[in-house]
Amino acid sequence: MKRLLLFSMTFFLTVSLSSLNSVARAGGEEVMKVESAIHVLDEIMSIPETCIPPSLLNDAYGIAIFPGLLKAGFILGGRYGVGILSVRNENRNWSNPVFFKLMGGSLGWQIGAQSSDVILVFKTIRSLDSITSGKFTLGADASAAAGPVGRHAEASTDLQLKAEIYSYSRSRGLFAGVSLEGSSIQVDEKSNSAFYGMAGLTPMQIFTNNTIQAPAVAEDFKRALAKYANP
Repeated sequence: MKRLLLFSMTFFLTVSLSSLNSVARAGGEEVMKVESAIHVLDEIMSIPETCIPPSLLNDAYGIAIFPGLLKAGFILGGRYGVGILSVRNENRNWSNPVFFKLMGGSLGWQIGAQSSDVILVFKTIRSLDSITSGKFTLGADASAAAGPVGRHAEASTDLQLKAEIYSYSRSRGLFAGVSLEGSSIQVDEKSNSAFYGMAGLTPMQIFTNNTIQAPAVAEDFKRALAKYANP
């Protein structure tokens, strides 16, 4: 009896560890990235005085979040990071996230490395059409500007201006609109393959195909977007 019980426990632990290893292999790092994006959005929107204006989010066609974007350099620093983008479908619901890499030049004179969280709010369909083609440059393929902050920013800022994308950055606890012109964004095929367990998926397939299997955290991300960016 003891031997049978020991065998059962050993079998259960082996299966459990095998399942955990499978999850880790099947996009564990990417799952954590999505969880970080949710955390960033929750934290930023929890402070009314410095949050992204709700009206801007409500009218957005797409929202990208790059948690832990690295700015590194001894005098002029570059930046690099992986993030996720979700877009609204024809029913104004949010799509599954697509992984993208953001790379660009300096944010100014700096010494050392610094991590920041970046959020991009896409106001037009045209800007999304450009980014889903594979590679995209802020300011060249679509106009970009530092975004306004605060729930009542509409009173002092014309949100009907020409910018197609508004950009924000949080660093060392400070959150503000920031210019990211010249930064390039391109599809992270490796992360998408790991997260969805399929190679060769295009951004458009992920955005529009609801039958693609996704980890549960993808639904968590969509719920977070729906909470702050109502149709």
